[in-house]
Amino acid sequence: MTRHQALIQFVLFAMVGCAAAVGHYGVLVVLAELLATPPVLASAAGFVVGGVISYWLNYGHVFRSEQDHLPTAAKFLAVATVGLCLNSAIMWILAERIGLHYLLAQVTATALVMVWSFGANRYWTFGAGSSAA
Repeated sequence: MTRHQALIQFVLFAMVGCAAAVGHYGVLVVLAELLATPPVLASAAGFVVGGVISYWLNYGHVFRSEQDHLPTAAKFLAVATVGLCLNSAIMWILAERIGLHYLLAQVTATALVMVWSFGANRYWTFGAGSSAA
């Protein structure tokens, strides 16, 4: 894959990330604002919703995977689990310990976790048998 193709793939990954973020942040805000759920827990619930959106769009559009769903989804879940742990740790540090507003903390966590997720999904989850961009 050329650098240009990798850049296009990253841009597509970021676009999918925006769609997933709508689900993630939507759940986060509803839980935090309307149901008074603690930010870390609300963020984790939103992360799960965003993860489902992300898997389906990445599988079909970004990495154009032809791999069986079961092993691919299992790898994606492993990457997402690490991402969730990173997201929760960043949220805890920034929102709970430092006192940053939960949405600013979440934007920071999203950016950092996106870097991890792209690399892990590109090279491991969808790496073999993918006809990516």
